[in-house]
Amino acid sequence: MHRVGFFICNGHDALDLAGPLSAFNQVAAAAERSPYELHIISQSGGQLIGNAGLPVAARPAGQVELDTVLFVGGDISCMQTSANIAAAKQLAEQTPRVASVCTGAFLLAETGLLNGRRATTHWRYMSQLQSRFPLIRVDGDSIYTEDDGIWTSAGIAAGIDLALALIEKDMGPETARNVSRLLVVPYRRAGGQSQFSVMSQMEPESDRIRITLNFAREHLAEALPVERLAEVARLSVRQFGRAFLRETGETPARAVERLRVEAARIRLLDGSESIEQVARAVGFVDSERMRRAFVKLYGHPPQSIRRQSRLLRSR
Repeated sequence: MHRVGFFICNGHDALDLAGPLSAFNQVAAAAERSPYELHIISQSGGQLIGNAGLPVAARPAGQVELDTVLFVGGDISCMQTSANIAAAKQLAEQTPRVASVCTGAFLLAETGLLNGRRATTHWRYMSQLQSRFPLIRVDGDSIYTEDDGIWTSAGIAAGIDLALALIEKDMGPETARNVSRLLVVPYRRAGGQSQFSVMSQMEPESDRIRITLNFAREHLAEALPVERLAEVARLSVRQFGRAFLRETGETPARAVERLRVEAARIRLLDGSESIEQVARAVGFVDSERMRRAFVKLYGHPPQSIRRQSRLLRSR
């Protein structure tokens, strides 16, 4: 049995706990069996009040032997008491796999395990984490990271992505995929994906434009001329072009290009495909067209992403 502990403090974020806890809990339904035994723990046990005002019962950390511990995010000042730091250090020393969700990275950082390693947290607290712990290589552009067995994730819903990645490592992609379906979340946002996605940046007001953007993202490998997108939106080409620009601030062609670049970046970071294969997979006519789009959006070519991926894997 693989024992997973969720270490919480007063002021913990409810979703930072509930998201990954729910993911691990759904393994039994997804795989018709579960190797996981789940425990909510704290420094001394008892009732702890989260940021939503709800009490959560926890066992004392010292009473449970764990295989994985996740330090749950929340109020940074509450978690960084001397008692919590001492408990975190003891857990980190005794537990084979250690992870953090959101601002839980601050407590994990106090153990020293993140020194010299790549780590992430909620975008709002990245500069604070880097300033307080200068030996950490804070990654401001990832949903979650794994560096030599130490895992960290960005905030809130990213804890689910982290949990799915851990489940995939333990039980394989099919089980993790089934869990994501039960949770009704994407399987799965890759760790290298930016915390600021193209879709979240555009934020259209109408359902017509949102549906069209989702259609484009799901059919990137296909031709997506404005006529086809207008048909999906059930608007004339002229009406669609005006509505799309008004709601997103971009032309349909530009938005599709950005979606393709984002999808290509994830594949370059996480996969072994060649640049030419990635270009075709996300709908670019050729790798040169993709190169120009990368330079325009990121300021550097796709080859630099591939080099970054190789460098991170070698560390």
